[in-house]
Order: sequence, then structure tokens, then C-alpha cells
Amino acid sequence: MPANACLKLMSDPYMPDLFAPEPLAIETVIALHCSGSGAGQWRALAEALAPQAALVAPEQYGTVSAGPWPGTKAFSLADEAQHIIGLLDDAAQPAHLVGHSYGGGVALHAALARPDAVASVSLYEPSAFYLLRAAGAAAAKELAEIEGIVADVREGIATGNYDAAMQSFIDYWCGPGAWQGMRPNLRDALLRWSPKALLDFHALLEEPVAAEDFARLEMPVLLMVGEHAPASTRKVAELLSVRLRNLRCVEIKRAGHMGPITHAEPVNHAVVRHVRATSTALALR
Repeated sequence: MPANACLKLMSDPYMPDLFAPEPLAIETVIALHCSGSGAGQWRALAEALAPQAALVAPEQYGTVSAGPWPGTKAFSLADEAQHIIGLLDDAAQPAHLVGHSYGGGVALHAALARPDAVASVSLYEPSAFYLLRAAGAAAAKELAEIEGIVADVREGIATGNYDAAMQSFIDYWCGPGAWQGMRPNLRDALLRWSPKALLDFHALLEEPVAAEDFARLEMPVLLMVGEHAPASTRKVAELLSVRLRNLRCVEIKRAGHMGPITHAEPVNHAVVRHVRATSTALALR
């Protein structure tokens, strides 16, 4: 697949609904939120999937429900994905994974760990930054960009200036001025969460995955990129597009990195169609 394949809009990469009968059984979709968010970001997706599929939205370390990382060792994506892998192991049939940004990185880890337990994967700008590092000179500019954000966040956390750390973090992902324009209650929640940002970046940059590992992923993968995606995640999508074999790519028009929240309708539509197309193909085997 050409390196720029995922940067081209595929307006309707699926078979028409006329040829896609509804799956016979209720299936499970496990949706993983982005850094600093929570299960609530998937509420509309749960409604869009019902009643054919049930959505499970686990929350990550750093949220109120999951609690802080206990700090007993260096944090990794394996630690975040442990609960997800448990859900896959306990499921009666292969489940569908959905992941946004950091959640996409966790979803990829879980899919690589349990490929036979995953029916499909839907990713919105997964922040698998280890791919930038592995690409060397081909992604040096994008790696330097994200490492600059990491340095800003690290400086703010180390000095206790969590506000400055989150301003750099949020404005990078959401656009200049986004932090100052955020509702006070959301800013307060992100200030409390902010130390977890460094753990997420560490896990995403240090994930020990080799390019050939992706060859084990045979399930259908939907890779979504916002029209206004930042350079780092756009490059990650490009690098993934030459590693994943069973891939569909969609560019979400007018969306940025937070597309699953700001442009939930087209994102959810793409996910639902991907899940249903996969289920139909599996049922016809």
C-alpha cells in the first residue's frame, strides 16, 4: 500500500447497506478514550451501535474510576492494556476494538497481544509515537515536534506549573487558545490528571514493537485521520498504512485530532459501518 494511502479520503469504502445483512448476535465493542478524557466520550457511539453491539468503555489510569498509576515500576502500554486483554480473554467471541489517540496506541498493543481475540480494530489518529522513532530520518521532523511537547509538559510538571504543562498539551491537540477557552471545571480536572500525561508519552515512545509484528494482524483495521491532523499523528498514520495488511483508511473532513468528540457523527458512522461489515463478513464464512 502506498505510504500516502491513508491521507486520501475514501468516502464510502464499504459495500452498500443493501448487501450487508444485520449480524445475528449482539457483539462487544471495547472503546478506549484519549489521554485526559474518559468513557463519556463514547456515549454517542454506544447509541449508534445499539442494539446490534454492546459498547464497553474502560477508563485508564489517571481517571477517577481507575485511580492513579501505583508507581511500582516504569509504566508501559502493557500496564494500561492489561485490563483490556483480560476483557478479550473473558469474551465469548472476538471483540471489536476502538481507540482514539492514546487509546489507539493501547488498542494496537492489545490487538498485537491477542490477535485471535479481536474481530476488528477502528483507530482515530493513534499516537503510536514509537513508529516515529523507528522510522529514523523519515520521521525526524514529526518526532522532534512531539518531543517538544513532551519537554514542555515535563518542565511544567517538574516545576509544579501544571497550568503551563496543560496549556502546551491541550493547545497542541486542540489548537491555539483551546486551554484558555476551556470551561473551568474541565481545566481543573485536567490539572489533576496532568502528571499522567508524562506516563502516556513515555509508554507511547518506548513501546517495544518491531515493524514485522504488525504482520500478525489479519483482522480488518479502520484508520481514521482528521483533515486538520497534527503532523505527528498524520505521520504515524502514514507509517501504519505500510505495515497493516487488511486496512481501510478514511479522512474525516473538517476534523482535527479530537474528531471523535468534535465530529462524533461521521467518526461514529465510519466505526459502525466497519464493525457491521466485519461482522457480516465473519457470518458469511
